[in-house]
Amino acid sequence: MRSLLRAAGVLAALTCLPALSSAQATIAGTVKDASGGVLPGVTVEVSSPALIEKSRTTTSDGSGQYRITELPPGTYSVTFSLSGFSTVKRDALDVSGSGVITVPMEMRVGGLQETLTVTGETPVVDGQSTRRQAVLDNETVNALPSSRGYGALLNGVPAIQGGYMTAQVTPAMTFFTTHGGRPNEGKVQIDGLDVGAAFNGGGVSGFAYDTSNAEELQVTVSGGLGESQTGGPVMNVVPRTGGNNISGTLFGSTAGEWSQGDNIDDELKAIGIPSPATLHSAWDTSGSIGGPIMRDRIWFFGSVRNYGSQQDILNVFGNANAGNASRWDYVRDTGVTARNATATWDFAGRVTAQVTPRNKVGFSYDYQPTCAGASFTTGSGGCRSRGDDWVASGNANTSPEANTVYNDGVSKIMQGTWSSPLTSRLLLDAGASTYTSRWGWMEAPGALTSLTPVTETTAVYGLPNFTYRASTTSSTTTTGTRRGGRRSPT
Repeated sequence: MRSLLRAAGVLAALTCLPALSSAQATIAGTVKDASGGVLPGVTVEVSSPALIEKSRTTTSDGSGQYRITELPPGTYSVTFSLSGFSTVKRDALDVSGSGVITVPMEMRVGGLQETLTVTGETPVVDGQSTRRQAVLDNETVNALPSSRGYGALLNGVPAIQGGYMTAQVTPAMTFFTTHGGRPNEGKVQIDGLDVGAAFNGGGVSGFAYDTSNAEELQVTVSGGLGESQTGGPVMNVVPRTGGNNISGTLFGSTAGEWSQGDNIDDELKAIGIPSPATLHSAWDTSGSIGGPIMRDRIWFFGSVRNYGSQQDILNVFGNANAGNASRWDYVRDTGVTARNATATWDFAGRVTAQVTPRNKVGFSYDYQPTCAGASFTTGSGGCRSRGDDWVASGNANTSPEANTVYNDGVSKIMQGTWSSPLTSRLLLDAGASTYTSRWGWMEAPGALTSLTPVTETTAVYGLPNFTYRASTTSSTTTTGTRRGGRRSPT
């Protein structure tokens, strides 16, 4: 089994999607004159700092309709111009999500130098698609008091079932769905490409998706079209790509014993709970920077994040008889606490280039090593070594020496995209995404594996069905009742 976990070294899912444009928005509408007649041949230009090429242009067709697709989130201006008519400009148009923003326009006959500027609220009703979507922009994501993980953010989206209803200390894998769906049919995408793990159908994974450095999070609740592989909800992370100015962010948060209360009274101590499950540390620090490699042509964006926590397991301590083959009883050593300990690094980079006015390419790489647990003996190596008064193994029903595994794993996501709006009616795009993971659950350095484990069928120190002694490679478990301080196997 152990060799199988190590051999599971790479789980990969390669996805090529023909409809990546579903990940970004569209501006469309009909241009008419003052009498209500449609106007073909109107030049429609959208411009925004969010566009690496600064602006895009199309022309209304014979029915007066225009359509500009694949627009990243941002604030846009739309300019309508036609010979013999006054130029009309629509300013401060907020574009987000992946729906269709309808911007109709009426033009009147006027001088060539005359420009009419129109302002107003951005349309919030998408009348051209069946998609029902919620959008969380970057400002909202960073303002929410959550663990900066997608699972916690799902709680802010109506109709989504799943997520964590209690506070998350660190990001964690979260299955989600909508009302009536299977619990694991929700999917996570980055830039419109699947980044889920193969073992659960490609929906989600234990990867800590970089939600804090996203332009926005698009949660499609229902109404997905032909690009949808399932009927469940989809969370799409629209990543940042940099800009023509160097900019960056820094973030830090921490917690510890100083931020935690203590409700252990004499009554709890009397039933065998001498101390609370102390939160020793919890932290989340990150930094990001983006800017131009070549102005108006090539942008970069990179980020580094480190987060984790260490917290005692309530009422579980080391076994004073650990490793002693002559002892079949569990004696709690209150000088050694059992602890949950985990930490993750995240190194991410993205390069986006406007190769030609109508061809944009992007490449990204995200590398995440994770360490959960610790070696069982000090100085035995591994991603984390235990302390003199604590060991990061065990759980609410297992003594530390009987839990012999820990996690020293690495996950990676690599993506490449290409898009080319050939005309106002034809958009070509393609992308490839890989998610690979080395399953890190393996035998902890220094683990004791030579003794038969014992499971108490009656409570010991208030812990029912408690397992102790070192684990063994076999599945043999001895259970029974105490007789004279020794164990009589059954």
